Amino acid sequence: MLPLNHQNKLRERYRQINPDWCPSGEVFEQTVNSYIENTNHILDIGCGRGGLSEKLGKQGKQVYGLDIDWDSMLSHRDSLIRLCAGHCNFLPIQSSAYQVIISSWLLEHLSDPLTCFREVSRVLEPGGHFIFLTPNKNHPIVMANILSRLIPRLQSILVERLYHRISADTFPAYYLANTYRTLQMLAQQSRLQLIALETINDPTYTAFNEILFRTSIAVDELMPKTWGIHLVGVMKKTDYLQS
Repeated sequence: MLPLNHQNKLRERYRQINPDWCPSGEVFEQTVNSYIENTNHILDIGCGRGGLSEKLGKQGKQVYGLDIDWDSMLSHRDSLIRLCAGHCNFLPIQSSAYQVIISSWLLEHLSDPLTCFREVSRVLEPGGHFIFLTPNKNHPIVMANILSRLIPRLQSILVERLYHRISADTFPAYYLANTYRTLQMLAQQSRLQLIALETINDPTYTAFNEILFRTSIAVDELMPKTWGIHLVGVMKKTDYLQS
């Protein structure tokens, strides 16, 4: 398995080749920051061990983090973040409580995504935004992860590669909310509107050596833009169900 620090070095090399490119984590962070200027209260669903929540806390934002894995949340380094163990299908939060809800590496684990999206919609204020980062089911590596369910050890390796999580933090992945079409459908059924969806490519996932790095870049350039390995999206709460 390629160490994350080496993968990040390859990303910097790729950025030099494509100066306009940013890895999905940076795109997600930039997107979130563009929507939180007018609010100090943010809900992070599936907050895990921290990540962006901790950065937002250092900016003075009041972050409420929710996750089903209490052990992961105990690893948070920012004591100002309010934490709650709970499931996204049953958010222990009053309706219309937040202008912004964020989520990274959660949607792929939803076995019942419609219930989760409707809960997100309920908790959002009218006009509020849900911002998410998730794998793109159309990408060959993600498809390989789906097929690797037949070989559990292989899937564990792929999950660690895709989500940068240790094996203790991995959960079953269903990929039921991981294409433009399914996200659009879920939004329409949840009083949400999908207003932005960006696909981000990243050739470093299979760059185990220099030849594979260059090959991965070439393959990424040949693939359809809609096949980028990650999705960063924004949904806006509406007052009506869309047809």
